[in-house]
Amino acid sequence: MPIPDYESCMLPILRLAADGREHSLKETIEVLAKEFSLTEEELNEYIPSGVQTVFSNRVSWARTHLKKAGLLVSPRRGVFKITQRGLDVLGENPEKIDSRYLHRFPEFVAFKNLGREKEKNNSENIPAPTPEQTPHEALESAYERLREELAAELLNIVRSCDPAFFEKIVVELLVKMGYGGSRKEAGRAIGRSHDEGIDGIIKEDHLGLDNIYLQAKKWESTVGRPEIQKFAGALQGQRARKGIFITTSGFSQDALDYVSRIDSKIILIDGSMLASLMIDFGVGVSTVATYNIVKIDSDYFTDN
Repeated sequence: MPIPDYESCMLPILRLAADGREHSLKETIEVLAKEFSLTEEELNEYIPSGVQTVFSNRVSWARTHLKKAGLLVSPRRGVFKITQRGLDVLGENPEKIDSRYLHRFPEFVAFKNLGREKEKNNSENIPAPTPEQTPHEALESAYERLREELAAELLNIVRSCDPAFFEKIVVELLVKMGYGGSRKEAGRAIGRSHDEGIDGIIKEDHLGLDNIYLQAKKWESTVGRPEIQKFAGALQGQRARKGIFITTSGFSQDALDYVSRIDSKIILIDGSMLASLMIDFGVGVSTVATYNIVKIDSDYFTDN
């Protein structure tokens, strides 16, 4: 079955706590995973940032909502237990507990109103979560959409650049990634070859312990296996084993299969990856806003 949304986790969590004992989040995740019959693949699915699994994130937010409604309480760090209000709710034998159900409790209403006020004051207008998303997931989904739109726009601009400026972009990116030594050295190295299918040679590191051969092409059509074979042959002619082939278009499956079978180590960077790397290393983009996601430091409060 698909990973349940965080609201679907609320009632099972409350039922788990019905024994009146203290329960940890880890234990809760394990119990609910069995209850929902989740597969290993589903349990190992991560939110976009990779810092937490989707299921653990949703269980955590479900527990938070139940606590905000006064159905659960944390008597000490890392655990929770049911309250009398929570037992009363279970006594009503509800078919489902969700945000609409929890709006009967004033503490939960105050919690939700505070969140809406923050959203209203946010000039970037980050979208509120859908019923299937936790607030964390909604924020990350919004970020991913913004990034995808930026990458597409950035790639269109790169494709419209003249060859000299495209070469400048490649130099800037490789230097920021730690290759090529100084910008001046990298630029000179990339511009000096243009022979036997090689556009340039850059240092692998600042000390120049090894060289990487480069091919950078502003292409509209898909790069096929013949072009990659030509580049691989050029590497062999130089007795080189490392190369990077960059294009503003894409690579055929035949080309991808070919580089996976040869001895030379050739990295293929297509237009999509190029735009993504430019964003990651700040080439041709600038930061307009930063959001810090913070959480309670439990250690701070246990020392008092």
